[in-house]
Amino acid sequence: MQANPIQRVVIVGGGTAGWMTAALLSRAIGPRLAITLVESDEIGTVGVGEATIPQIRHVNAFLGIDEDELMRAVKGTFKLAIQFNDWHRIGDSYLHAFGDIGLPLGLVPFQHYWLRDRQERGQAAPDLWSYSINAQACAQHRFGRLDRIGSSPMTGTRHAYHLDAGLYGQYLRQRCDPRQVQRIEGKVVDVKLRADNGFIESLQLQGGVRVEGDLFIDCSGFRGLLIEGALKAGYDDWTQWLPCDRAVAVPSERVAPMRPYTQASARAAGWQWRIPLQHRNGNGHVFCSRFISDDEATATLLANLDGAALAEPRVLRFTTGARRRFWIGNCVALGLASGFMEPLESTSIHMIQSGISRLISLFPDRHCDPALSEEYNRQTRFEYERIRDFLVLHYRATERDDTAFWRHCRTIAMPEGLAERIELFRRSGQVFRHGDELFTEVGWLQVMLGQGIAPQAWHPAADALPAAELEGFLGNMRTLIQRAVATFPEHGQFVATHCRATY
Repeated sequence: MQANPIQRVVIVGGGTAGWMTAALLSRAIGPRLAITLVESDEIGTVGVGEATIPQIRHVNAFLGIDEDELMRAVKGTFKLAIQFNDWHRIGDSYLHAFGDIGLPLGLVPFQHYWLRDRQERGQAAPDLWSYSINAQACAQHRFGRLDRIGSSPMTGTRHAYHLDAGLYGQYLRQRCDPRQVQRIEGKVVDVKLRADNGFIESLQLQGGVRVEGDLFIDCSGFRGLLIEGALKAGYDDWTQWLPCDRAVAVPSERVAPMRPYTQASARAAGWQWRIPLQHRNGNGHVFCSRFISDDEATATLLANLDGAALAEPRVLRFTTGARRRFWIGNCVALGLASGFMEPLESTSIHMIQSGISRLISLFPDRHCDPALSEEYNRQTRFEYERIRDFLVLHYRATERDDTAFWRHCRTIAMPEGLAERIELFRRSGQVFRHGDELFTEVGWLQVMLGQGIAPQAWHPAADALPAAELEGFLGNMRTLIQRAVATFPEHGQFVATHCRATY
């Protein structure tokens, strides 16, 4: 047992970050932990991230959440992939689909057999996404829950969610036991530090209330009220690699079909997201203010909605990057307080989730051993940098030169290691995952191919398979996938049957 266990945790800020932290910490550490969450209804949450990745389902499992109940509460839909339009060249479109693509043979990854087939058959060869059940379901706007394709070794669908981020925070709040998690309405006006070690001792709220704690979690958003305002963590600006610095967001009427994927469409000076919910579509235009004004960016967004706008557009300003330290003393920053990565690959909610998971695994006592915070900071920095590199790939690997923005993107100096990764794939078709980074080999494969990076070779073992066996191997996979997808209902029908929201 710890000699000085943490008994009081104070979370500053609500929204998805604050309430996910409260729900997961209370479940993981147990009833001995008293959690106080301080938030103000006068301070809005950003709430632009309404798309997730499959890892969010681990939160459901840990908290005992029924998926259909969740989807009704957050007016959500299901997500199988992200569709990227006009990123490589205008008119091009590709998917980053979740789940596996094809099957390996022995120790050789599937793409090497596909690369050989494409070389031998040319234009007649099916594309890579013919071997993805998620991609084929997306093409037909279908959705189904499937663990495995028939009796084959091929895995089934892997899904995430589109959700209303505001409703998701409220749902997580309802999951918290009020006997363990106390909410205090108020604004923090002062942070008192201990004289001996610089730890946070207490928060002073407007009106005079004082809140003490053993561990403080900063979920205050871009302000970083604790981690930056009080503890001066510092911030690494990554706009040299990811130049977009603003976004304008607006909801719009939902129109058919209900797509089971997020759309990310490149625009003249950035890109636009479209996210289908049950009651509306979420839309936003991420852009670089060096190349387009706020008014022009807003006009671009409104001109490219697929339904009528339901509110006034809202402009957000941000600096892509990360805190130099995410955990200082007895304070840990989560969510936007820890850094910002644009929502191109829907990583925002996941990074909250992974930060909480990391904190739980390294949960300290009241002394907050620096060895724990140093390891937390190392792992978090690694995660941020690998996600950054993956996002940079989308911008840098383009042939577009139709606007000043895209000409600038083609000249971006790549972070260390990204150029080598691209070159290895170009020369050999090889993709390797670095450590426990978020994105898998299949994710890197799809984006590199989709962005026009064409391998010049494949693994020599792929040549050992006789041509007739290769044809049968590939053909059988396509047949099994198509048969499975044919059993799925249309996505909107699935949602209506299993998790229709009331509103």
